[in-house]
Amino acid sequence: MTRARDLGIPLPGRTGEHNALTDVPGVEIGFTTLVEGDSVRTGVTAVLPRGREDFAVPCAAGTHALNGNGEMTGTAWLAETGSLTLPVLITSTHAVGACHRGVIDWVVRERPDVAAEWLLPVVAETWDGYLNDSTAPTIHSGHAIAAIDAAQSGPVGEGSIGGGTGMTCYGFNGGTGTSSRQVSYGDDEYTVGVLVQANFGSRRELTVAGEHVGLELGADNPMEEAWSAPSGAGSVIVIVGTDAPLLPGQCTSLARRVPLGLARTGTTGSHFSGDLFLAFSTANPGALTSRFPRTEEAEYENLRFVPWGRLDPFFEAVVQATEEAVLNALFANEEMTGHRGHRVPALPEDHWRG
Repeated sequence: MTRARDLGIPLPGRTGEHNALTDVPGVEIGFTTLVEGDSVRTGVTAVLPRGREDFAVPCAAGTHALNGNGEMTGTAWLAETGSLTLPVLITSTHAVGACHRGVIDWVVRERPDVAAEWLLPVVAETWDGYLNDSTAPTIHSGHAIAAIDAAQSGPVGEGSIGGGTGMTCYGFNGGTGTSSRQVSYGDDEYTVGVLVQANFGSRRELTVAGEHVGLELGADNPMEEAWSAPSGAGSVIVIVGTDAPLLPGQCTSLARRVPLGLARTGTTGSHFSGDLFLAFSTANPGALTSRFPRTEEAEYENLRFVPWGRLDPFFEAVVQATEEAVLNALFANEEMTGHRGHRVPALPEDHWRG
């Protein structure tokens, strides 16, 4: 699997060990990938902020929408409480319901005591209907469960894998990409990690490390030549995680920096693209746990957090890691042919290999 740095592309910042969202301690990621026959090019990606063991322990979290032509469930409750629990799933547009049910079924199996209260899973989507028969009931709840069961730490697959299997980006094969940055804060070292499901952008916009290459690489663009959707249509879901102690509102601020990283890759943000972002902090475990008022005794919680005026290095890390995650999704890929014979080429590495 080729990544942007393997080609010598100059990208700023210090990465974590795996240059992935899983560099944030405790984060686990799993995939279900479905490639069958001529028309199945889809799947499910699962992100577990605290891993399987502590999935029910809330994280501080916030969201941001650059453009709302998409879906991310559970965000009303997340905005109300500033906390995130349960595995986060990313999939195909028409599979949101099946994955939502799958998260519930998984929790019922693993922790019936947690399921006995109420569950509002976060499931996000991008549309894979160019390469995949997206209206077919291909994905079912079992595929969501399998993605969660497969979640692990360490290196993360990229390109046409999991929910990113049938996705396109800048007219090339896109999908799943990830990256991370290390941030020093006094004597402490924190990680900011990003995972993208990239399905956005017009070919002419593509920019790599400041080099505007989209027009130069404009040939062999079957999507734009033969597809009725507007150029640049699609979506992108971005999950940002960190072990730095942050307030929910500060997580929202991290999510608001994601578009700056996307813009470095060239996009101007199509009206026909659902661009939705979620950021979480794994610090302060237990401080955001909801409790029914079983007694009259008053209770208080404490949150440790980085002061607002010291957040700039974390914002910079989000921007840098988002840019690199998109490029990794592109470089990790190969040409794919799918539904109705639709073909999407891979980003040509020879341009950078010299």
